[in-house]
Order: sequence, then C-alpha cells, then structure tokens
Amino acid sequence: MTLQGKTLLITGASRGIGLAIALRAARDGANIAILAKTAEPHPKLPGTIFTAAEAIESAGGRALPLLCDIRFEDQVEQAVARAAGHFGAIDICVNNASAISLTATEATEMKRYDLMHSINSRGTFLVTKTCIPHLRRAGNPHVLNIAPPLEMKPKWFAPHVAYTMAKYGMSLCVLGMAEEFAGDGIAVNALWPRTLIWTAAVANLVGGERVKAGSRKPEIMADAAHLILTSPARRFTGNFCIDEPLLASHGVTDFSGYAIDPATEPIADFFLPDGV
Repeated sequence: MTLQGKTLLITGASRGIGLAIALRAARDGANIAILAKTAEPHPKLPGTIFTAAEAIESAGGRALPLLCDIRFEDQVEQAVARAAGHFGAIDICVNNASAISLTATEATEMKRYDLMHSINSRGTFLVTKTCIPHLRRAGNPHVLNIAPPLEMKPKWFAPHVAYTMAKYGMSLCVLGMAEEFAGDGIAVNALWPRTLIWTAAVANLVGGERVKAGSRKPEIMADAAHLILTSPARRFTGNFCIDEPLLASHGVTDFSGYAIDPATEPIADFFLPDGV
C-alpha cells in the first residue's frame, strides 16, 4: 500500500485534484512528472508547474515540472519521453486535466466545444496512448482517469450536451482500454467525486460561499486515488469508482475532515448514479 519509488505522470497537476493526488503520492516517496500549461502565475488560477514541484518535494517526493499542452501530440510525446528518461520509468498515468463549460447547446461556442473535446477526450486518449509502451514495462501499471461513471441518462446531457460528451469521452477510454490492455496487466480505472470539490475551477465557474461551504477538499480524491493506484493492477481494472463509497469500503467512516464546512450538507456532484 505504498507508491514509494513509483513514477506518476499527472496531467493538470499544478493545482486542484491533480496536485492533491501528486502530494499524496509524494508522501510515499514517489516521483511525479507534472504536466500542465501554467508556467507563469495566473490572476485567477493559483499555482504553476514550478510551485507544484516545490510542494511535491517538500512533501517527500521527487518532481519534474513539464510545460505541456495535451492538445498537441508533439508536446505530449516530448513530455512523456522526458519523464521516462528523467525517472527511468513511468508506472502510473493520471489523466486529470479537463476543460469545462456548463453551457446549453446554442450558448456553446464551437471554440469552447473544440477545447473541451481536445483536452478531455482527445487529450486523455493521447496521453494514455503515449504512456502505454512505458506502462507495459512497469511492475504494477495503472491508468486513472478523473472521469464520471457512464450514467447514460438525458438529465446529465440536456443542460450541457457538449461538456457531457467531452467528459464521457474520458469514461469511454476507461471502458475500452481496461479490456484492451487487460492482457498486458495494465489497470485502467475512473474516479469521480460524490460531492463538489472546492478547486479554483469550481470557484471561478460557480463560486459563492454556499457552494464553497457544501464542497469538500481535493484531499478526499487524493486518498481515494491512492487506494486505486496501490491496488493489484491485474485484479482491479475497469472500475468506475466514487470517492466516498470507495473510502468507506476501506473502513473510512468519518468524512468531516474533508469538508470545507463540516456543519454544511455536502452538495452532490454531476453524473452520479441514483442512490450514491
């Protein structure tokens, strides 16, 4: 149950859920390749690949900050090659980078549609594809997509068709690749939060003190991801995990420590199956 010495390549790891997963792995003594677009401070989005690297190393890991826009094949190929060359291997690929626009069909500009599909579904496919040769050589290889369960109901599509299509593209990668690479012993799983997670993206998108109070910290996703990434790859693959039920199945009974405001009822996230 440790990631000591393992090399994780994480997209969108300069902040939010990606950084939280990186820091949890760093506490084990893992190596983290940070793939993200932010090299200079952003007025609305805290953190850069360099501040993330500093935090990872302070937590006990080794970090390699890599400026990379996963929409572009040459940048992904160079980043993966640099990560593998620097650390000597890639054991785990975490597809966390994502773009979101909760707009109705007529309100969705095609450049926003293209951005979401280029990052979410295409970017996830590209990064995974590029990592596969390295994962085949790993001892317990995992691919983890921060993507929802395939709950194919109109209510999840109607308010924001373009975003749902793009996000479910990441989930479809799990569905297909788990089976495709089962013979290679490469696990491919998805992880999704039961509640809103308070990140800069959520703050900028919906904001408000009520939403913040009803959200949880990214650390709940990091702890759930750690359980997945330390599981036996040949036996745990093709799963669409939800953070809270997964942690509960491993004995966690008190989730108040993950809450922004423990006195406020958590707000459910999108795409959840009934009863979760």
